[in-house]
Amino acid sequence: MRLSILEPCIILLLSLWGDARGEDRKPNFVLIMVDDMGIGDVGCYGNDTIRTPNIDRLASKGVKLTQHMAASSLCTPSRTAFLTGRYPVRSGLLTTTASRCGHFVDVCVFLGMAGSVWSPVLLFLGGSGGLPPNETTFANRLQQQGYTTGLVGKWHLGVNCERRGDHCHHPNHHGFNFFYGMPFTLVDDCVPGMGTFIMARLQQTLKNVSALLGIGLFTLVFIRACGLFDISPRRLTALFLFGILLTAVWFVPFHFLPRWNCIVMRDQEVVEQPMTTETLPYRMLTEAQQFVKRNAHHPFLLFFSLIHIHTPLFNTPAFAGKSRHGRYGDNMEELDWIVGELIQTLDSLGMANNTLVYLTSDHGGHIENSHPLIGPGGGWNGIYRGGKAMGGWEGGIRVPGIFRWPSRLAAGRVVDEPTSLMDLYPTLKYLAQDTRSDRLLDGHNLMPLLEGKVDRSEHEFMFHYCGSFLNAARWHPPGSDSSFKLHFFTPNFSPPGAIGCYNNPSSCCQCHGDHVTHHDPPLLYDLFHDPSESHPLSPDTEPRYAEVLRQIAKAVERHQRSKHDVPNQMNLKKILWRPWLQPCCGTFPFCGCKEGATPRSPQQKDSKVD
Repeated sequence: MRLSILEPCIILLLSLWGDARGEDRKPNFVLIMVDDMGIGDVGCYGNDTIRTPNIDRLASKGVKLTQHMAASSLCTPSRTAFLTGRYPVRSGLLTTTASRCGHFVDVCVFLGMAGSVWSPVLLFLGGSGGLPPNETTFANRLQQQGYTTGLVGKWHLGVNCERRGDHCHHPNHHGFNFFYGMPFTLVDDCVPGMGTFIMARLQQTLKNVSALLGIGLFTLVFIRACGLFDISPRRLTALFLFGILLTAVWFVPFHFLPRWNCIVMRDQEVVEQPMTTETLPYRMLTEAQQFVKRNAHHPFLLFFSLIHIHTPLFNTPAFAGKSRHGRYGDNMEELDWIVGELIQTLDSLGMANNTLVYLTSDHGGHIENSHPLIGPGGGWNGIYRGGKAMGGWEGGIRVPGIFRWPSRLAAGRVVDEPTSLMDLYPTLKYLAQDTRSDRLLDGHNLMPLLEGKVDRSEHEFMFHYCGSFLNAARWHPPGSDSSFKLHFFTPNFSPPGAIGCYNNPSSCCQCHGDHVTHHDPPLLYDLFHDPSESHPLSPDTEPRYAEVLRQIAKAVERHQRSKHDVPNQMNLKKILWRPWLQPCCGTFPFCGCKEGATPRSPQQKDSKVD
């Protein structure tokens, strides 16, 4: 009984001791990345109808960035840049239709594998593409500085290269001591009844081809039965078997896609296949909390890569119908609760003053996304034009950026300067006291800006890609508030007048051929005065027009010279599924296993961020 009475006092003393000793050790890092969240989805960035009190409190207790840029408007390249501090083109994680199809462009177009059905992201866990084994992530650098590193959640940067189990692209081989989560990403295929997302147009094309073959075979049998055409039974049987084989070649992989793509791994072991989506967010939260608790007494890095709020959206009873924005709003409020629970765990251990917490999104919201069963499935990008998969339009690349560190960063500070997700790499290196040489980085250490020691960002120029094409570039002139942006080409929106590619079968804009409009001269905007990119500048409206074009052209030339040829991780050879690369628990192809732990039910109350 006496121990029970003293227990709260002991915990309080340990908590205070933990905060006091924070100055004597390297800081911890908790990096939270949301999937597909728009900058306009969060209360502290202007949304007054979706409740995000925990994220808002993080911002009020820390520093909020208002011009925080993803290096791509799609997840695989954006996450590559985040982890490496470099534009994804330097790692071979950007693609074009031509590079995907190689010499088989005409065949790809016929099959529906080019154009709108393909996205420049990894589509199969059984492909060989991914984050190159020779790339360096901030987890690699911190691991070498004595940090324990963990990734909980989404990876989507590949698994194997040459054989099942080589794990050359796996998080464990890229600096993370611990991994629990999805090596792929959450898609409609992962939830029964939600339909298919992966190469949906190709699947439909193959179904049509198989149906035509079946009709042709039936017609031959009918004609032979009527005596109008003589063909031997042996040939009919051979044609029948060939049709079955041809159908099986495409049907079997697509039929097993949910089982093969939608899996959960713990380190390099598949622990659930196919995964149970209903409980996955809370298992991931529990794993993140346990990682923090296990490592409370030595420096750690936790990358909590949430599977919210990518479609298909969750339908958790505790949050269903509670928001004013349908299933998407429910998921945003559930996401906020998850963030609050993790921060509460961190703070209850007395680690706040020695832990840098960072929250962002991998890119802007997918504004075209909608599903007949759930309604609108994409986010809101506020006043900014465009969204996910729209190249350099601001709505697809401007994301939330929030830092909290009570002992180092002033509460309530707002930074309006251009910053990037790529800045996390050099910032973490600096804070971990990593002074070793490195390869060329595109990010910059943010600490002087976050602490108010400088007023200007080191990003004078930034470059924005659509696929592997340089789509836009911005210039923040010294001594000026202006932030000029040039668009060399823009995706063609559809239907006419829309802001988005709603008529595209994949509801994503494309970056090539007839899908884009090239501009000569380029479209020019001043984001300081026109953040919505609504009023292009001209020599008549902008005195510095010629100088802006000249300065950006020089910067683009320097940027292009800094690039070197690297193996393309997103070509057709690497991106397509191979059975010998497929992660599997059990006997392939009948992979199957279930994780036994039962997560606790979420409760919206008791979720606070101090």
